[in-house]
Amino acid sequence: MKLIALILGLILERTATRLLSLREPRGLDGYFDRCFRLLQRRRGIAALLLTVLIVIVPVLPVLLLMVALGDALMGVLAVGFAAVILVFSLGPRDLGREVDDYLAAMEAGDEEASRRLAKELVEADVAGSEGRRVLAVEEAVLAQANNRIFGVIFWFMLLGPSGAWLFRVADLMRRRAVFKAMRLRAADEPDPGYLHAVQSVYGVLAWLPARLLALSYAMAGSFEHAMSDWRGYYDTCSDKFFHVNDEILACAGRGAIGNLATEGGVSVEPVRAAMRLVSRTLLIWVTAISLLTVFGYAI
Repeated sequence: MKLIALILGLILERTATRLLSLREPRGLDGYFDRCFRLLQRRRGIAALLLTVLIVIVPVLPVLLLMVALGDALMGVLAVGFAAVILVFSLGPRDLGREVDDYLAAMEAGDEEASRRLAKELVEADVAGSEGRRVLAVEEAVLAQANNRIFGVIFWFMLLGPSGAWLFRVADLMRRRAVFKAMRLRAADEPDPGYLHAVQSVYGVLAWLPARLLALSYAMAGSFEHAMSDWRGYYDTCSDKFFHVNDEILACAGRGAIGNLATEGGVSVEPVRAAMRLVSRTLLIWVTAISLLTVFGYAI
């Protein structure tokens, strides 16, 4: 059932969601903002536990509906429901489309559009030269692939539709917290107190799929360079294990892609190569899940 729902969900994600504005459920922003006010007064374990509860609450309706459907119509309704939830969980924006828009803006010389799109992908202002911004976008594509696609697939295969939606709710909450922190930094104010708790809870959920994705990048590209860069990152890393997911993906992904530096001017080829690597890796994941299902090993 999960394999059928996964393939159906991915097909729908590539078709219907390009025509309909379904990718970013902004309705949760008000919920998150109210919860942030509660979190602002909490610290330590209390903040972490409250954050977990905040993430779980929107997932309960999906879990209850899945249980209620059961084996209705020989599972047809359950498969359809799972595919729909997967479509809403992937994202919240189409990564490939955003990359295409960024590349088009760069090639057209539209500085304002390229800066705006880079900021959306990186989730931060990128200071410095245009070459530095291209590098940041390349790394962001490699990291956002886990946030938007592979983390969702991992938790979908593990816990079904409720797992996929759990990961998406946690990521939407993280994105909202990062957005609020960016606004405070622009006003020269400190980060909100809840930012650490929100990023930590999401980081734990993203930890295992990030490592699997880094390994998959190595398989889809230069294995030796990817693993070497991944190991090399730990030589200088001092952050907690669940706070380095993006950095690991950036290191492994760039190693898998290889050195694409060009002489003269700024090339956007590294960004294209990053997106191609993500596409190849998605094919590897779907193929692996299909084989595991055929041989009876998939959950």
